[in-house]
Amino acid sequence: MTLAAQLEVVPRIFIRQRREMIELFGLESRNKYSIETESGDSIGFAAEQGKGIAGTLVRQLLGHWRSFEIRIFDRDRRSELIAFHPFRFYFHRLEICTADGRRLGAVERRFSILTKTFDVHGPAGEVIAEVSSPLWRPWTYIFRHQGIEIGAVRKKWGGLIREAFLDADSFAVEFAATTSDGDTRLVLLGAAMFIDVMYFEKKGTGPFSIADLIPG
Repeated sequence: MTLAAQLEVVPRIFIRQRREMIELFGLESRNKYSIETESGDSIGFAAEQGKGIAGTLVRQLLGHWRSFEIRIFDRDRRSELIAFHPFRFYFHRLEICTADGRRLGAVERRFSILTKTFDVHGPAGEVIAEVSSPLWRPWTYIFRHQGIEIGAVRKKWGGLIREAFLDADSFAVEFAATTSDGDTRLVLLGAAMFIDVMYFEKKGTGPFSIADLIPG
């Protein structure tokens, strides 16, 4: 069964980021995630591409402004999705397509000062959801289409020690019953990873990082 087909029959999934030892020293490693059901069954995984010294340096210097690609696989290690983030100073955007190149949609940050706001686009560029996370709810992102909730992403807080040292970064992705289309649910899956990289990843580290010079 494909990942899209499995997403169609579950009310929510969990995306758990896997940390590596290098992060204990304040360095960012490639983003890796497992995708699981409520019962803990693995239905897929995702991994940022870009191995080697060059990729490591770019992550440290540019943080989430960097260009990167995340590949998403089903539990049998078949490639299903490609999520690509081009280099941008602001209005960050994640393009999502199937492994064979069919465009599913995109997630794009909108201008805002006190909120985390972005749009979710469908395959034709139409806005299929609007998202805003206010300051007093920094862990919750509600997806609405024409005012109706179609899904939500909630970061699970693991405590200061676990957040700093363990693989505690996890997100619950919830689907409204009316959001039964597999492609839309795949885009919401990609949006959860977009939220993690944009808002919870370090913005570059080290004395030569340019991240502190860039707003957003």
